[in-house]
Amino acid sequence: MKSGFVAVVGRPNVGKSTLVNRMVGSKVAITSSRPQTTRNAIRGVVNGPEPTSPEYQIILVDTPGVHRPRTELGNRLNSIVYGTLAESDAVLFVIDATMPIGPGDRLIAERLVKAGADSVVVAVNKVDAASKKATVEQLVEAADWPFQEIYPVSALTGEGVPDLVAELAARIPEGPMYFPEGMVTDQPEILVIAEIIREKFLDRLHEELPHSLVVRVKEVEERDNGLVDVIAEALVERDSQKGIVIGKGGSLIRDAGTEARLELEALLGAKVNLDLRVAVEKDWQRRPQMLDRLGFESG
Repeated sequence: MKSGFVAVVGRPNVGKSTLVNRMVGSKVAITSSRPQTTRNAIRGVVNGPEPTSPEYQIILVDTPGVHRPRTELGNRLNSIVYGTLAESDAVLFVIDATMPIGPGDRLIAERLVKAGADSVVVAVNKVDAASKKATVEQLVEAADWPFQEIYPVSALTGEGVPDLVAELAARIPEGPMYFPEGMVTDQPEILVIAEIIREKFLDRLHEELPHSLVVRVKEVEERDNGLVDVIAEALVERDSQKGIVIGKGGSLIRDAGTEARLELEALLGAKVNLDLRVAVEKDWQRRPQMLDRLGFESG
């Protein structure tokens, strides 16, 4: 069979995680309209063309959006991307059909060329939301890059995605089945839980605050009766942010917690008691030791 790793790269908020989830056929990465939603290299597994008797296994590595870093966390997120490129058999470069190709896209294209990435496929995403004129303009400009194939797709509707998957499958080498049938991600359960909780806060918060929020799961324990207790902290950087995350009368944390609990119950197949609290870790994005403790690799 054919098997290999495909790095999924692009600037923030182009829909990389939504596209990965669509190709995998299951939610393996959280999504949000907020940039820098993805903060880890997340692997999603695509077995095909028939999942029960696969001829190929594509391991998609969803990466953080490449951006101009302003904190130590930003530096580490960019390092994740460039480290992933070096270990991949192919690259899926995602751009946004609803926005003009900009400096961020061009920077990534230049990095891919300099890195010698010789198997790059470009996906022009969000064609469902873009005019035909805008999509054509993106395709024409992307054609100037020295990459072999360009696919217009919609992660939201699935348009063009089967052809994109087939193209990626054609570009990976012969190899073993890295993940057993039915396994769609290798993320540790505690990380999945933390990210689901963080997702529920993202679109409820405004301005810069989403970047200052991280969720730390302190305990996951199943009782004898099957109920799963989850104790988690939403960490922010300043005391002034704590009240915003809690919301008036506790409304924001209550709503986010309820939505997270329901999704966790579906994930774990059990009733969940979610104990969600808010704590302050001053300037955690800029503190290397704190980033180490939170699991952000230094590259």
